[in-house]
Amino acid sequence: MTTPQHQPFPTLLKPAKPVGIIGYGAYVPRYRLPAKEVARVWTGGKGGLPIKEKAVPGLDEDVATMSIEAARNAMKRAEIDPHELRAVWVGSESHPYAVKPTSTIVAEAIGAVPATQAADWEFACKAGTEALVAAMGFVGSNMAHYAMAIGMDTAQGKPGDALEYTAGAGGAAYILGPAEESLAVINASYSYVTDTPDFWRRPEAKYPEHGMRFTGEPAYFKHITEAATHLMEAMGTTAKDYKWAVFHQPNTKFPQRVASQLGFSMDQIQPGLLVPVIGNTYAGAAMIGLTATLDIAQPGDRILVVSFGSGAGSDAFDILVTDKLSARRDRATKTQEYIARRTEIDYATYVRYRGKLAMK
Repeated sequence: MTTPQHQPFPTLLKPAKPVGIIGYGAYVPRYRLPAKEVARVWTGGKGGLPIKEKAVPGLDEDVATMSIEAARNAMKRAEIDPHELRAVWVGSESHPYAVKPTSTIVAEAIGAVPATQAADWEFACKAGTEALVAAMGFVGSNMAHYAMAIGMDTAQGKPGDALEYTAGAGGAAYILGPAEESLAVINASYSYVTDTPDFWRRPEAKYPEHGMRFTGEPAYFKHITEAATHLMEAMGTTAKDYKWAVFHQPNTKFPQRVASQLGFSMDQIQPGLLVPVIGNTYAGAAMIGLTATLDIAQPGDRILVVSFGSGAGSDAFDILVTDKLSARRDRATKTQEYIARRTEIDYATYVRYRGKLAMK
């Protein structure tokens, strides 16, 4: 009897056929709640503020409507027939229905039905990149010419909890296709996953619970550094080989600290560091950070993207920008344009918009 042969650890995820991003789009709600307003209500204005403000969805917005907006922006940049999409996948931890997919709503709205795959993904803050890895496999195996992956959230935080300062809303959509059509080629990805219960929400529970500082170590920092290090070792790269880097951003300090640990400068992560002004967009955090980076990147720029999802795991991507990006990024609203379009609200308005008052 022969012993099965396994590939040595680590193992890169590389599709059989080269794959890349042919379209991308972001969406951020207009409304903003300043962190100082949360502090005013709960601590009398005392204590440090982890961010400046966060994006809050309006009464008529949820993960489905926001995903549709991001998907339409991605379609504008891709310029393909929506019927060519063989998958529409939405990653989120705040799907509007417990039983009914968000993905079918999005697929219907953009005209991709009926001959397409549709499914919702969950893995806390890396649900979006989990869908992105699956789309790589779908296209890279020739099962599909194009596939869409979305990371979007309307994150909730318990009133007065530390999460309430940072739990924002927004995200991004990506259309993957053949590398030769791409504005950015995904050279490879690597995933690092363990059972680390740093953050959770039980069925019927309205708000998530978290392990306080446990969410930093051994959760966030361990998984991001392991995923990034294994990817770079396998690719034969160091931080100096990348023009830009994007890390999951639950607050301002974590991505800056992990960037320093991995040898990246603050200049390399600055374009994708959006959490100070829109908060932690959870499943969309790393993905929307990449959209802001693609909005300014130039042909030949190399980008490292590493997501993190509590529970816990990270997906790392090595991405190379092509000469097709410059001509296509102006076809849709840019991420910074969404961020600049803001209307400030107070805590009472926020409570109403987020349904934090039980009326029955």
